[in-house]
Amino acid sequence: MQEKSSNPAFRNMEQVIGAQQQAAPSTEVLDQMYNQPSYTAPERERFLTVDDVVTKTAIILVLAVAAGFATAWFQAYALAIPAMIIGLVLSLVIIFKRNINPALIIGYAVAEGVLLGAISGWFNTIYPGIAAQAIVGTLGVFGGMLVVYKTGAIRVTPRLTKMIIGGIIGVAVLMLFNLVMSLFGINIGLRDGGALAIVFSLVCIALAAFSFLLDFDSIDLAIKQGAPAKTSWYFAFALMVTLVWLYLEILRLLGYMRQ
Repeated sequence: MQEKSSNPAFRNMEQVIGAQQQAAPSTEVLDQMYNQPSYTAPERERFLTVDDVVTKTAIILVLAVAAGFATAWFQAYALAIPAMIIGLVLSLVIIFKRNINPALIIGYAVAEGVLLGAISGWFNTIYPGIAAQAIVGTLGVFGGMLVVYKTGAIRVTPRLTKMIIGGIIGVAVLMLFNLVMSLFGINIGLRDGGALAIVFSLVCIALAAFSFLLDFDSIDLAIKQGAPAKTSWYFAFALMVTLVWLYLEILRLLGYMRQ
């Protein structure tokens, strides 16, 4: 049995694929079945392909970028907190709801775009040009890890998977601890721009980058298992979760370097 991805969205993927494979035929397929002659076998749902994942990922990324650009252009920074709450709620619904709903995923993409646009706009007022640098850096890391995965330079093994998941759990615990301490006015140095903060951001960026390897491997496995084409929406959502984390960490690191 293959280890699960470190991405929380991908970790629920087996149940999502199973639910889609057992789900009733879509309206389009039912119409085709109704219009076919009685002696013709009904057409099956199309299987998942790489092109499906690429197309759906491109769609939600374009929507997120458009929402983010509009938020930064109009300096609607007050929308950051509402967008964060909406994005969190939608992500939880998408992850734990077995029936894939493209509308919820599109809503999540727009909410995250507003959030990132507000954060990027604020950073850009302090450090001009930093948002563009973070975008280029994020795309560069994503493309680089895709090349690494496709060429087999780094193979996804159970040991590597456990190391990445363990590292992400450790980082999450440290972030939570830092948040609790900050509420009491105690600074432990993880996010203050010092040497420890820079090292911590580099670790987070590395973990986010290696998480893409696990994500790509999960997509390949789903394609081999014959997952329905509709699951491409879920994979696009899951990839965006990692992209958002990576972008925020790169933006934060660039901010440290500008100080």
